[in-house]
Amino acid sequence: MNPSIEREGFSQRLQQALRNAEYSPDSPTQLAREFNLRFEGRPITVHAARKWIVGEAIPTQEKLRTLAQWLGVPADWLRFGGEQAAGAEGGGVPNRFESADVKLIADLQRLDEHHQAIAREFIRLLVRINRKK
Repeated sequence: MNPSIEREGFSQRLQQALRNAEYSPDSPTQLAREFNLRFEGRPITVHAARKWIVGEAIPTQEKLRTLAQWLGVPADWLRFGGEQAAGAEGGGVPNRFESADVKLIADLQRLDEHHQAIAREFIRLLVRINRKK
């Protein structure tokens, strides 16, 4: 496939995922800031984020995985397109996270380990209560 077509396709999917997660697809500053909050490697620059948004570059696989996790989309879909992976059949798992879910997960990741453990236990408790209904 033509590299420029691949970059353009990635750019379109990235912009769509940003919109779905209620982030601006036109703000490389916001993209860089939010990405760097989640990425454990070397931070990206606003210039690098702009290149992703406008289709001049595709991130490395490691960065792509971080983007996909943050935005609640499959990494393969973000990189290559096609259909988004469906959730487990009949398991009640959504095909993709809603934007509020993505933000909740991002908030959870910002907590220290102790508070993350408390939040996870609370969610497990709510799930158990909900199953009994």
